[in-house]
Amino acid sequence: MKIAILGAGSVGTNLHHGLELKGIRAELVHARPLTNDQSPMTNLPKADVYIYAIADNALAEVVSKVNAPKALHLHTSGSMPIEVFGADKPHAGILYFFQSFSRTQLIDDWSSIPCFIEGRNIDDIAAIYSLAQTLTSHIYEANQHDRERLHIAGIFANNYTNLMYRIASEVLKDTSIPFEALLPLIDNTAAKVHAMKPAEAQTGPAQRGDQAVIRHHLEILREFRIQKSEFSSEELSEVYQALAALIGKVHNH
Repeated sequence: MKIAILGAGSVGTNLHHGLELKGIRAELVHARPLTNDQSPMTNLPKADVYIYAIADNALAEVVSKVNAPKALHLHTSGSMPIEVFGADKPHAGILYFFQSFSRTQLIDDWSSIPCFIEGRNIDDIAAIYSLAQTLTSHIYEANQHDRERLHIAGIFANNYTNLMYRIASEVLKDTSIPFEALLPLIDNTAAKVHAMKPAEAQTGPAQRGDQAVIRHHLEILREFRIQKSEFSSEELSEVYQALAALIGKVHNH
């Protein structure tokens, strides 16, 4: 089986790396020529499977340039529908690995990464399942509705959480305390949700309804002034107050 991965960004590079480690040859094609060239691509590698690791806003454009009606066409997006593949691509589906990828830190072990798949028919689903199984045993069928909800959940759990780490780092900037001092707390919080529900793991002054502490923190944040800080005192106060209010609402009614 010949595989071509279109897109050499974080997802494409990691997927190529993971397949190669399993002894599966895959050709990695950079996406820039695909999006810059206005004509159909005639120099793409011949493949049985084309995996589109392309940004959502360029996916339809790249798909339209690939002429391979007998091949299986798969995109890796959590949000894009299967209908992005037109009638000229009767064998199509989704291969969505639910993980945060980086080109600077390639993933060697995919065995614990969940993969969410969808296909146009039972034969396509079987082929997609077989391909996903080379990397992980955690495979689930999921339609667009469920993948969209999963994607949003991932944004909250990963992207927005990382922003909180960034804010925490800024808050400590003019102190003698390094960000590394927060790592045991971060690790412990992440470990908790393996054993209990997130609602049960919540702690802090907002969860306790301690308005005195919240008011004191807001006073400090409103005076927050650090040269070349990424965030203003108004932004930090607004984020803190909004999150505290939301936690207080769901925990203290």
